[in-house]
Amino acid sequence: MTREDKAVLIEELKEKFSNNGHFYITDASGLSVAEVNNFRGKCFDSGVEYRVIKNSLIRKALESLEGDFSPLNDTALKGFSGVLFSKEDAKAPAKLIKDFKKADKESRPKLKAASIEKDLFIGEQHLDMLISLKSKSELIGEVIGLLQSPAKNVIGALQSGQHKLAGIVKTLSEKES
Repeated sequence: MTREDKAVLIEELKEKFSNNGHFYITDASGLSVAEVNNFRGKCFDSGVEYRVIKNSLIRKALESLEGDFSPLNDTALKGFSGVLFSKEDAKAPAKLIKDFKKADKESRPKLKAASIEKDLFIGEQHLDMLISLKSKSELIGEVIGLLQSPAKNVIGALQSGQHKLAGIVKTLSEKES
């Protein structure tokens, strides 16, 4: 690969990292070519892009971005690295990794690190937590539901009470007569 090719690839990676709020770095060493192709197929079906990239190129692309990605240099950017890019769903790559491990009864691919909106999660132990993350739209929906709940309760109480109140007024008016 020539210097020009590397420069083009680094620019492409910078664009990918900046356009995708979530990316995962995995270690898929030990998988056969067929297993890697199977994993790529599952990624494609889930709307996740998977690329095997040299660590030095990933490092150079991340250095130019806003945020501190230096903790990845010592841990995640060693050995064989593949990067999963997900534009919309932060937990899709985590689910994909977990499901692939279950189906093939292997411990690969391993999660080296993940970046969710520039927050870093380093290590395999974060996989289950990343799966349980809620998307921005899910959180907004929950907040709207919580905000609507008290108003619905008050309206419901007033509506149920209006029948009782009408009955009491009618009874009182009949007594006075």
